[in-house]
Amino acid sequence: MAGGPSRASIFSLALTLSLALATPICAGTMADQTYPQTRRDDIVETHFGEKIADPYRWLEADVRQSPEVAEWVARENAVTEDYLAGLPQRARFAQRIREIMNYERYGLPDKAGQRYFYTRNSGLQPQSQLFVRKGLHGKPKLLLDPNAWASDGATALDAWEPSEKGHFLLYSVQDGGSDWRILRVLDVRSGEPLEDEVRWAKFTGLSWVGEEGFLYSRFPAPEEGTAFQGLNYNHTVYFHRLGTPQSQDEVVFATPDHPEYNHFARVTQDGRLAVITTSVGTDARYEVSVIDLDKRAEQGWKARKIVSGFTDDWRLVEGSGEHLWYVTNKDAPRYRLVGIDLSKDHPEWTELVGERTDILERAGIVGDQLVLNYMRDAASHAEIIGLDGRPGRTITLNGIGTASGFRGRPGDPETFYAFSSFNCPAAIYRMNIASGETEPFAEPKLCFDPQDYSVEQRFFRSKDGTRVPMFVVRGKTVARMNRPVPTLLYGYGGFDVSLTPGFSAVRLAWLEAGGAFALANLRGGGEYGREWHDAGRRANKQNVFDDFIAASEYLIDEGIAKKDGLAIQGGSNGGLLVGAVVNQRPDLYAAAVAQVGVMDMLRFDRFTAGRYWVDDYGYPDREADFRILRSYSPYHNIRGGVDYPAILVTTADTDDRVVPGHSFKYTAALQAADIGDRPHLIRIETRAGHGSGKPTDKAIEEGADILAFIARWTGLKIPQGGRCSEK
Repeated sequence: MAGGPSRASIFSLALTLSLALATPICAGTMADQTYPQTRRDDIVETHFGEKIADPYRWLEADVRQSPEVAEWVARENAVTEDYLAGLPQRARFAQRIREIMNYERYGLPDKAGQRYFYTRNSGLQPQSQLFVRKGLHGKPKLLLDPNAWASDGATALDAWEPSEKGHFLLYSVQDGGSDWRILRVLDVRSGEPLEDEVRWAKFTGLSWVGEEGFLYSRFPAPEEGTAFQGLNYNHTVYFHRLGTPQSQDEVVFATPDHPEYNHFARVTQDGRLAVITTSVGTDARYEVSVIDLDKRAEQGWKARKIVSGFTDDWRLVEGSGEHLWYVTNKDAPRYRLVGIDLSKDHPEWTELVGERTDILERAGIVGDQLVLNYMRDAASHAEIIGLDGRPGRTITLNGIGTASGFRGRPGDPETFYAFSSFNCPAAIYRMNIASGETEPFAEPKLCFDPQDYSVEQRFFRSKDGTRVPMFVVRGKTVARMNRPVPTLLYGYGGFDVSLTPGFSAVRLAWLEAGGAFALANLRGGGEYGREWHDAGRRANKQNVFDDFIAASEYLIDEGIAKKDGLAIQGGSNGGLLVGAVVNQRPDLYAAAVAQVGVMDMLRFDRFTAGRYWVDDYGYPDREADFRILRSYSPYHNIRGGVDYPAILVTTADTDDRVVPGHSFKYTAALQAADIGDRPHLIRIETRAGHGSGKPTDKAIEEGADILAFIARWTGLKIPQGGRCSEK
């Protein structure tokens, strides 16, 4: 890690400052408490004739490089920790979340040769372990234990991929929540690691070329001190041959004339083709090139472009020989299934399954059939058809929920899928492709009854009349009482991301305590295809905020949420959502939680991955886009003289996706503004990033802090829910 204060020194400083505070904090308003002093600089810039003040720009500096920012982080954390420690609900929520999370969890199996690879967490392990079985019912063998990699549990196993015959395992390591990855290889038979190691991989796939080596994507090594904030360019696909140093890796695909492009490689299951998917930003608009691996000896890594123009989404299903199958929204906003035979002189795309009302999310080839995964009103259903597109049978799923998986190889007799919902953690099922029969592979043993909770889908009208779906989850007793209760509303609304039902121990603890939870499927997401996404980005971004406000009003008007007991939560683009909506309608909310949010919409494109987000947000240096961004940027639109809800901002010191400077500046501006006596605090995690790879203990602590905070301000009482029995 780059220089700067260590994790230990940050904690030590926080403790010292905490003990030195003259005024103790009670878990009430901040009327008698002074926030830590934050230096204001006289920075004013003129953009398109408008003067823009940015007094807290110094907080953009990397906490590892700036002792001044590290000191500010420590002082803010000390205030926040003292406040949260005074919340009576905090300890009980932490206990209950821990109890709920203490169940055996499995990941989807991946078969290679005769071996089945899968992850498993016994319950409260910091990170899941990776196991292998020889045969479906073979004895499990532990291959990788990330819990031994770091004393704080913050080094995680990210992605992994067995070689074609299952002799080797390629895997990526994530440290401290960073987006950078280290790639390593394990000999599966001996269990011993190979000497191979690749650094500076980021936004990469993992794909084997036979048993000889693998394809991966990386950026050039960053200059010293810039690894966690600098912009990344010249994404390149490389081939690494086993047993050789990284310095000898071969360039497979690069676009030096377009350093802004990103490239991802995937080898088809039969090893014939390497498919390179190229993107420009975050939009699902790709170019596709293929490399014939059978001709490598004579042609090298020569690529043939089969899709050009960056106009449509192309999701590779699989390939066999020179035949490829894709799910695409070309001429089909809700997606269709197509195929192409590259052996023909003039290959053309052939439609196999046409566009339907439901969204075709993905497909997979298993055995000699296609498994199609559809989404209807943000919930999953699936069916099996022949490779020629002939209708097959529907796969029955267990109610409103999310199905994932359905991976496999041509010729396989089986596939595995997971199904989860708000009231039920993921269960893994094995399905016989020929018969359609399904059997459990791994079902969680729970300390609560999923049948105690009601999951329903409702629809509301947004400001412009658009019909928007929302899931509402309550305890059945609460639902039967039919009276408003403290409610937590979650949203995202961007980047073509669909929010579908999924399980969270934190949310269940909230439900168990008598609260309600709602998830709104806002425009900007992918729930209804391209049109839904387009309706919530760039010039249409205000639609997302209007949808969220309308969802809030619906919950109150329908008697689900207490008028003075509604809290909102969102992360990343959802953190932006929370910040913008609080500025626009502070009267609606008792509490707000903005997690790892994009809060300065005039400078987001200057750090790490921010340059990609112009597809959804627009370009701050173009006047038309600037005007829109300026109108809703959370940092620039805080309204003095208005009472704001209680706000908890959360971020992490090693978040190199949305750099923490966004949250630092926004919090400083909140604390300096005349917006009422309710607390406006920031919780800054150490050795954590944007969210992935977070160890279990950190997740429990953060969840308890958030629930205790919103419980205090929505009026939810201390939970007295049931306990889990000893295992």
